[in-house]
Amino acid sequence: MSHILLIDDEPSLVAVLQPVLGAAGYTVTIAMDAQSGITAMTAQQPDIVILDLGLPDMDGKHVITRMRATSDVPIIVISARHQEGEKIAALDEGADDYVNKPFEIGELMARIRAALRRNGAGGEARGTYKHGELTIDLATRHVALAGDPVRLSPKEFALLETLVGSAGQVVTHKRLLIAGWGSEMADSQYLRVYVGLLRQKIEEDPGAPRLILTEPGVGYRLVAAQ
Repeated sequence: MSHILLIDDEPSLVAVLQPVLGAAGYTVTIAMDAQSGITAMTAQQPDIVILDLGLPDMDGKHVITRMRATSDVPIIVISARHQEGEKIAALDEGADDYVNKPFEIGELMARIRAALRRNGAGGEARGTYKHGELTIDLATRHVALAGDPVRLSPKEFALLETLVGSAGQVVTHKRLLIAGWGSEMADSQYLRVYVGLLRQKIEEDPGAPRLILTEPGVGYRLVAAQ
């Protein structure tokens, strides 16, 4: 049974999420402010953190920084701040995913499952990915579609490896540029070109991608493994 730490000061949201998460089989700890959340994080070592950015005593981005200093626990941000800059800043500080308020419960639950799988708490083998007819083995660097090998350039594989490592979660342009070109200052047009090449090789219809999804202004998301 996975343990979720929910840090949010909105009583109405907590009143909805706590029983829903409990009914789904999760143990839930509630913190209504940043300091209580950081204390609970240290004392209870949860499997995943759901974090609101607009806390009364500290900006949520600073909470992410504090947590990342000692832990790689998955962090899903939920926030009413819809600006792209806020999303990117939270993800660059170390958050694993971002869900805008208001959100559908089903979407949040799917993001939780994806984060737990990526972190090894969901029982899937790490370093492997399978969705439909696509299979990726990072250890052997083998990619196959419908049983046929897919040949990738080193940069294409570096980008795909980064996406697989966070399958189901958004990966920022910055992380992908560093993975492919070693610098976040590289021309983002290169990234768009190489993502297009990847789609041509692994998507059934590159013009209507269903595996590598665009998160406008933020990055890309590889759908969660099946």
